[in-house]
Amino acid sequence: MSRAVVIGAGPAGLMAAEELARAGAEVLVAEAKPSVARKLLMAGKSGLNLTKDEPFETLLAAYGPSAEWLRPMLAAFDAGEVQDWARGLGQEVFTGTTGRVFPVAMKASPLLRAWLARLDGLGVTIRTRWRWTGWDGDALSFDTPDGSCQETPDATVLALGGASWARLGADGHWTGPLSDRGIPLTPFAPANAALCVDWTEHMTPHFGAALKSVSWTAGDLTSRGEAILSARGLEGGGLYALTPALREGAPLHVDLLPDLTTQALVDRLAGMKRKASVSRRLRNGLRLPPVKVALIHEMAQTGSADPSDLAFALKALPIRHAGLRPMDEAISTAGGVARAALDAGLMLRDLPGVYCAGEMLDWEAPTGGYLLTGCLAAGRWAGRAAAARIAASA
Repeated sequence: MSRAVVIGAGPAGLMAAEELARAGAEVLVAEAKPSVARKLLMAGKSGLNLTKDEPFETLLAAYGPSAEWLRPMLAAFDAGEVQDWARGLGQEVFTGTTGRVFPVAMKASPLLRAWLARLDGLGVTIRTRWRWTGWDGDALSFDTPDGSCQETPDATVLALGGASWARLGADGHWTGPLSDRGIPLTPFAPANAALCVDWTEHMTPHFGAALKSVSWTAGDLTSRGEAILSARGLEGGGLYALTPALREGAPLHVDLLPDLTTQALVDRLAGMKRKASVSRRLRNGLRLPPVKVALIHEMAQTGSADPSDLAFALKALPIRHAGLRPMDEAISTAGGVARAALDAGLMLRDLPGVYCAGEMLDWEAPTGGYLLTGCLAAGRWAGRAAAARIAASA
């Protein structure tokens, strides 16, 4: 029987293992941590967002510059396929008002338990605390609880994650062995990252409050969604989609009233009492919540109550910040194995029989189900390509 080793037991790795096992290979999954899919379980604590239920071209556009590269993988495992896959594991799903898809249980643990049971039924062996250290000649080397171990499979799938949340396993250590083999890599950078903001003292009462019904702009990117104020800055889905532009230094602006035009705001403000203070106009005239009023005072360059000046500030308030939070705190990372290093089946051109999948590839996507969908699709694609190669050489 042919043998395959999958390194990394996150969603991409487990999906690749399943495809290889279904094709008849004897599959070993090696995971460095004491348990599998830690990042998936962490994501599921706040409601596991599986995918985004939307037309395929809309879904694809969320992957930005990597969209055309990922197109065949996502076409083979799109939002509908993800939902069918979850149902096949006994997990009913529902679609929220924004199109985000969740398991009814809202947690990752029931889905993961069912998935691991399926893999066990397919004969997949999972070894935890097996840390890959690179190659010893043609053999894969691992540090294990029983000492050093070598494996020489017919196919290898690397699904080792990016370089954020190292405590959950994605520490980017794999760049060393791949660099040693001359594999082209793109430097890591934070994606879906929070912002550092040096707030003044008057913002302290608003820590933990959400900025809702707002629209954010950085460079050519615009995102409508909320963000939370914290002692360290701003975080939330509304901002995460702008990370590519913010990484490049694009200024950040927020529209605090995106459903009103600038002229409509001017007209409303002009109809208020001329002697009313800025705070009174914002609170009583526009019914802004305290957190938005505080943000105007914190960030606006003028205290003018002139209707035009105030309307402009409300529609394009500049957010002064100190940059992105450190990469290890980011939800995901950009960078990784360069596209040019891989063939159409995600096999490394310079290492025949070695495939890569998931977040270790050089692509990124915003939160909202796109990350998990991309990882599952790439893992499935690599697993099938590896299985096809094994079958062709049999």
